[in-house]
Formats: sequence, structure tokens, C-alpha cells
Amino acid sequence: MKAELLSIVPNPVLAVYAHPDDADVACGGTLKKWIDEGSDVHVVICTKGEKGTKDPDADIKEVAAKRRSEVEEAAAILGFSALHFLNIDDGEIVNDETLRADIVEIVRSVKPEVVLAPDPTAVFFSDHYFNHRDHREIGWAVLDAVYPACGLPKYYPDRGKAHVVSAVMLSGTLAPDVFVDITGTVEKKVTAVLSHKSQISGDEESVRDAIEHMAKDAGGKCGKAFAEGFRMVGSLGVF
Repeated sequence: MKAELLSIVPNPVLAVYAHPDDADVACGGTLKKWIDEGSDVHVVICTKGEKGTKDPDADIKEVAAKRRSEVEEAAAILGFSALHFLNIDDGEIVNDETLRADIVEIVRSVKPEVVLAPDPTAVFFSDHYFNHRDHREIGWAVLDAVYPACGLPKYYPDRGKAHVVSAVMLSGTLAPDVFVDITGTVEKKVTAVLSHKSQISGDEESVRDAIEHMAKDAGGKCGKAFAEGFRMVGSLGVF
């Protein structure tokens, strides 16, 4: 039995991720597909990415500036309407009132139909990788901000008019139940991810192979050449 394919294009869309390269890696093909089909896509980047280096002598301000430049290049490739920077230090994301209020304010400003974020329940991937704490913390913060806070006016009344999000789509999940066909946009995803040169170890062909391998695996679950899978919470009325 084939998994369900998302059959409409939500608009507008808000993607909330921890690090500068996360959205491109997690759902760049989906975001590009929706943009090409008329969607207005905003991306929130929570950290500065300043600790994303293996060089002990690196200047963190220079690393942060480099990573911001890289994400701006990738955003231009994919066609994002706007980037929103929260400028939290790497490794210091905390699902607290400050972060939730900031997310609520952006959601209420953008008024997205759907919000994308990391699945915070996905921790262990096989026996060689476990999920980054920043990913888990931002995933929980997004869920807590979207429901019930964003839709109820007494939550953070100074952060804009209440807005109800129709659905949250969680990437990097161990339990995908909806897929997006990215056959026509996987190449743009690869190009965007390759913009994050400071984060690439090894050659570009290896990065391309890794991205295509994951997209082929997801595609095989829904009958498409390439896809991205998500855990959907809520309903877009698409099935």
C-alpha cells in the first residue's frame, strides 16, 4: 500500500528550524515545489550557527557571518520570501517563554496555513546517530507555540492577532505519514544544500549522493522517483 501524497499546495508556509542549513536539508525540495506552484514561504533560523566548525581556532563571529551568507545564498536559490533570524547561540535553544513568544509573533505575522519543523520525538536513528538537542528543543517549542498559544488571543496578547494553523508537518521523523513529490525540485535542493560550504565534509558528489539516496528512499514509499516524508499533525483537507 502506497503512502499518501500531499495533493494541494499550502499558502503561506512557515518553516522553523534550528541551524542555518537545517531547512534546506530537511525539506528544501518541498519548499521549492510549493514556491514554484505559487506559495509564499518564510523560514525561521533560530541559531547563529557560530559553533558549527571543527576548527578550535575559528573566530565565532566569522563563522556566524559565513553561515548567514551561506543561508542567504541558499534562500535565493530556493526562492524564500523571507528569512527570520532569532540569533540564539548554538546549543542554547531552550523551549522557554521567550522562544515560544518569538515563534508565536512570527506565526501571527506570517499567518501560515502550515508550519514545518523537526520532529522532536525522533531521537535515535539506527545505531550510529541521535538527533541534535537543538532540533529537539525547537520541535517542541514550535508545537507548544502553534497549539494552543498562536490561536488563542490571551496567549502573548502583545505579539499580534491570534492565528490558527491548519497543520504542522514534522520532518526528520521516524513515522512519516504524508509525502511530497520532489522529483522536479531535488536538483534545486542539492544546489541549495551545497551553498552551505562550511558544513560540507568530503566532496560535493558525496553530498549529492546522500541527498538523492534519502529522497529515493522516501520516493519508494509513495511511488515517486524522489520525495520528502513528514509526520502531519492537523489537517489540510488534502486526502
